[in-house]
Amino acid sequence: MRPSGHDQLTGHAEDLIRGRRAVRAFRPDPVPHETLRAVFSLAGAAPSNSNTQPWRVEVVSGAPRDRLADALQAAHAAHRTSVDFPYDDALYLPVQRERRSEFGGRLYGALGIDRDDHAARAAYDAESLGFYGAPHVAFLFVSDHADARLAADVGGYLQTLLLAMTAYGVDSCPQGLLSFYADTVRRELGVNEGKLLVGVSFGHADEAAPVNRISTPRAALETTTTFHDR
Repeated sequence: MRPSGHDQLTGHAEDLIRGRRAVRAFRPDPVPHETLRAVFSLAGAAPSNSNTQPWRVEVVSGAPRDRLADALQAAHAAHRTSVDFPYDDALYLPVQRERRSEFGGRLYGALGIDRDDHAARAAYDAESLGFYGAPHVAFLFVSDHADARLAADVGGYLQTLLLAMTAYGVDSCPQGLLSFYADTVRRELGVNEGKLLVGVSFGHADEAAPVNRISTPRAALETTTTFHDR
């Protein structure tokens, strides 16, 4: 018996959502421009409160990408951080800190970096500002006066973008660290307004890189979700 259209759609959704992964080593070959346009056009279908679509996206490739990578690494070396959305490790609950620690063990283990080798970990952070070698990077901005509500809409756009990339065979990695140098990004791209929420490096994965073979398990449904039905 052939699967129904609903079953096929469910299967495609499972493959798309569960198949998406963060890639941290890319090949240098660029994504064709027509594919870029298709991906970002599809991402624009993301939902937002009252259809306000409060995102602004800057996509960087080629020579501007190389100049930006150099500027970010220089800002990092000089400790010139500029964060539009404040960050503090204290915002994580204990169980979330445990998940971060487990992920860090997997990531640095794949890289051959000891958990206590802080110098090597810092060097890897600096290197990551080169977008893990990806030929493209997108920066997601929200309006200057935005609060958490509008930032949440941009988060919805981000997930839609990641899934659109996956559907088109494009690999990606959201990088929170890129948002720690918002002034550098704005200056290099000539952007005069907006708060930087996140950057997304993207292209095609280097499948031979061990870092791209780590797994990231998810919490059991019962630990994150409550059904109120009685």
